[in-house]
Amino acid sequence: MDSLGANRRFGNGRSASGTATTPSADEPGRLRQPLLSSSRVGSTNRGLVIQALFDLGPTSRVELARLAGVNRTTISGIVQPLIDDAFLVEIDPLPASAGGGKPARPLWFSPEARPICGVLLMPDAVHACVVTLDGRILAEHRMELPSGRGPVEPIVDVIASCVDRTLKDATRLPLGIGIAVGGMVDTDRGTIVTINLAPALDEFPLGTSLRDRFDLPVRVDHHPRALLVGDRWFGKGRGMPQFAVVYTGEVLGGALFFDGHLFRGAAGAGGELGHTFVQIDGEICRCGRRGCWDTIATLGWLRREAGRAKLPGARHMDSGRLAALVERGDAAAARLFDRYAHNIAIGIANLQQTLAPNYYILHGDVVLGGPPLIEAIAAHVRNLVPSRPGGDIEIVAGDATDRAALLGAAGLVLSDLLQFPI
Repeated sequence: MDSLGANRRFGNGRSASGTATTPSADEPGRLRQPLLSSSRVGSTNRGLVIQALFDLGPTSRVELARLAGVNRTTISGIVQPLIDDAFLVEIDPLPASAGGGKPARPLWFSPEARPICGVLLMPDAVHACVVTLDGRILAEHRMELPSGRGPVEPIVDVIASCVDRTLKDATRLPLGIGIAVGGMVDTDRGTIVTINLAPALDEFPLGTSLRDRFDLPVRVDHHPRALLVGDRWFGKGRGMPQFAVVYTGEVLGGALFFDGHLFRGAAGAGGELGHTFVQIDGEICRCGRRGCWDTIATLGWLRREAGRAKLPGARHMDSGRLAALVERGDAAAARLFDRYAHNIAIGIANLQQTLAPNYYILHGDVVLGGPPLIEAIAAHVRNLVPSRPGGDIEIVAGDATDRAALLGAAGLVLSDLLQFPI
């Protein structure tokens, strides 16, 4: 599609001036240009303003100027282009202060703003949605994938079909497509490195493939990092200077946020927490190495141990079912429940001893165990980590569903288009 054709698809009829362009072929996974040119507004101050809105909700220009450390003239120069591009809008005035004066009109994300397509790609299914800038999911579709051990073409066709159905539900041309992948990703190239349960997708250039099909910018990243982005903009990580995300399920992964930045490592190689070592002579992991955290803190381990303990429903055991057995007074379930909490805590304790993020948001299966499992994990972590000043550790439950990852996938696009410091 040429640029004129793209312009005609905009829901508000505006031209594409100042919007993101399609990334070059050598970097298909990275959105290389900002939503607005740097000559019109400084990216750093713009990022501070957008962060404040995500963290605080609708906020006046005066308050935004104070938070960004700039004067009112500068804040107007930052927000006016965003208003002109139908990205922000002034909403109904706040009540006037007791001293009188003109009521302030807060800024918020415009209902006319272009949405984002967020996609979660796991080994067995693809889930796509349309997300507004304030984090509302307007439409979504989920499709099962063919076997990940067969040819790659049918898998890619299903992924594209799911995205296509979702894009058709968008009333305006989306800003881009963000994809959270349940496997290792080369974030520089937008390529899947490996998905252990779907080897057909290994080394597949997903960013290029979807960019070429839909003529939209595409951002591809690791699933736990997308969870972190979702938590940072829309969830329990709002306003946090540093925190960590840990996901448990069929696999285990994590992500780290320090001083306003998501840590990715070279080409997105960081955050493979499931393959950090917790047992020198442990069992063989699916990656071929021994003693990975993944071998003792995922659903595979939990189901095997439930079978050995002869617990009912062992083949389909998860944290929720295990917690229900514990609540009924099953002593064997209680012992396994505590072991599972301890195994998860071991990896978190290693992370705490290395980087001390102090605040952890847990996602996936572990959330199904409810407050008792979160509290048991926290207690084990505190027993494993020496007490020190400034080392208060807080562990909270995130989301057991796909919502956080879908929002985070959308947040990946925003982070690049607006040059957020994440």
